Amino acid sequence: MRFVLASASPARLSVLRSAGIEPLVRVSGVDEDAVTASLGDPAPAELVSALAQAKADAVAAEIGAEEPDAVIVGCDSMLLMAHGEIAGKPGTREAAAERWAKNAGSSGELLTGHAIVRLQGGEVTARANGHLGTTVRFGEPSEAELEAYLATGEPLHVAGGFTLEGFGGWFIEGVDGDPSSVLGISLPLTRKLLAQVGVSVVTLWSSPTAE
Repeated sequence: MRFVLASASPARLSVLRSAGIEPLVRVSGVDEDAVTASLGDPAPAELVSALAQAKADAVAAEIGAEEPDAVIVGCDSMLLMAHGEIAGKPGTREAAAERWAKNAGSSGELLTGHAIVRLQGGEVTARANGHLGTTVRFGEPSEAELEAYLATGEPLHVAGGFTLEGFGGWFIEGVDGDPSSVLGISLPLTRKLLAQVGVSVVTLWSSPTAE
């Protein structure tokens, strides 16, 4: 059985590899704006769950002939900021700067949605979907530090405008909850969702390499 990651995120790939899984990576190409618009006025948790499901479903529809026995995992993350705004990827330096100006010295909830589609014989036989929230406590970088961080380009392309494992980790005071979810894919949640579709995560582990 193949584990298929419906995401181009290098952080998610790194988490999975470190945890014993070598996934096949396939990017969904889902129009996230269209999915969001179709939901009307969704709650934040509903939104990340729906986006994750759309990504997993899209890849499952494309990969059945190539990988008839597989589990496809879709993920989506957004930051629910202290003042109530929900934030995805900033996209621009200006948006990232504004986000950090609001978040510095406060806490936000990183919402992670995961969806799993199981294929057997090239057909969808089961689905599972869930989400969780992890509190992220932001530090207060100096103006010079923030300018240097923005100059790396890193915060422009990640949910909430920060990373835990990259340059942004210098400015995160701590997390309360599952740290792997802040990296993009929650290992505990993924394990539970795999169990719901009849798959034990240990059967997907790569064989350890002897030293």
